[in-house]
Amino acid sequence: MAPINKKGILTAVKGSFHTQANGDMQASELIIVKEELALQNLEKENLIAELNSVNSKLAFENEEKEERAKELLIANTELSFQNQEKEKRALELGLANVELAFQNQEKEKRAQELSIANIELAFQNTEKEKRSVELIKLNRDLAKSEDSLRQLSAELELKVIERTQQLEFINKELEAFSYSVSHDLRAPIRAISGFSKILSQDFADKLGQEGLKYLQLIINDSKRMGLLIDDLLAFSKLGRKEVSLSEINMTSLVEGIWSELLFDEATKIKIEFKLNSLPNAMGDPSLIKQVWINLISNAIKYSQYKEKTIIEISALKKEDVIVYSIEDNGAGFDMQYYDNLFGVFQRLHSQEEFDGTGIGLAIIQKIIHRHNGTVWAESKVEEGACFHFTLPNKINN
Repeated sequence: MAPINKKGILTAVKGSFHTQANGDMQASELIIVKEELALQNLEKENLIAELNSVNSKLAFENEEKEERAKELLIANTELSFQNQEKEKRALELGLANVELAFQNQEKEKRAQELSIANIELAFQNTEKEKRSVELIKLNRDLAKSEDSLRQLSAELELKVIERTQQLEFINKELEAFSYSVSHDLRAPIRAISGFSKILSQDFADKLGQEGLKYLQLIINDSKRMGLLIDDLLAFSKLGRKEVSLSEINMTSLVEGIWSELLFDEATKIKIEFKLNSLPNAMGDPSLIKQVWINLISNAIKYSQYKEKTIIEISALKKEDVIVYSIEDNGAGFDMQYYDNLFGVFQRLHSQEEFDGTGIGLAIIQKIIHRHNGTVWAESKVEEGACFHFTLPNKINN
């Protein structure tokens, strides 16, 4: 509808009022104008309502747009994150493809190795079949020879019994011979030593210095021969003596031996003795005492020319055995001759340097072996020696 010109209408109305002040036409037009004004006001209200509705709709749409913008921003952020994840997945997929290619190569290698292994297995199976045939043949041969083996075993048992009886008889004869030799040898040796002493005492003025020197050599050699006979008898008896095992207080045993030996050597050499803690062990007390006597005596003897003798005894536990050690700072020996160290009559020093019969270490080795132990030594010339031996710390069946 076209807008109404209010001023024109009013002018017309006013003209009408002037020309026809009291006419019906004037009233009718006024009613029309009022109706027209009412209609325009109604239209204005409708327009205002429509405008408000449009504004509300626009405001709602703007809010919706803002929500969509926010959602779009969130969607873009999510899309960017997804793109980054896709790139990571693509990188991981690339690495996985490389790893897969490597694994495929390894599989091919394994397949080749498996093929070679199968060939080898087939060869081995063939060899096994051959061996099986040979084994069957051997079993048959063994079955045939069982009777002859039983017969041979019975014959061997009889021979063992005979040899055992012969050995027992020989051992008895050797024992009797040892005592007989001991008695028969000791008597002339004692006589030689005794008569030599008488000559040196009663006929010293007639013999002169040269004669006395020779007599003293005879006395010394007869004494050494007596010691040698004693050591040989002791060595031979070791094989027959029964080993009686019991717990040995090793510290007390060594202290007692040291006191006895120190009393004999106190006025001759200066000795520094170090005795560390010694755990108890299982063994035959009398035999182990002889071991310590020989070892300590040797340490004193071979250190006698030192300005100060140092002897140290210690021990170390190892599983089911105890390792005992005695170390000195004496003359020592050359390790290239070690194989001769524990042999009978094997001496690494001359008689002029150190007295001895060459049986002491052989006796030590035999005693320790009878205790199922081991004995060994370490040394350097003029730097001393260290001897070690083992004993069980409990009784073994």
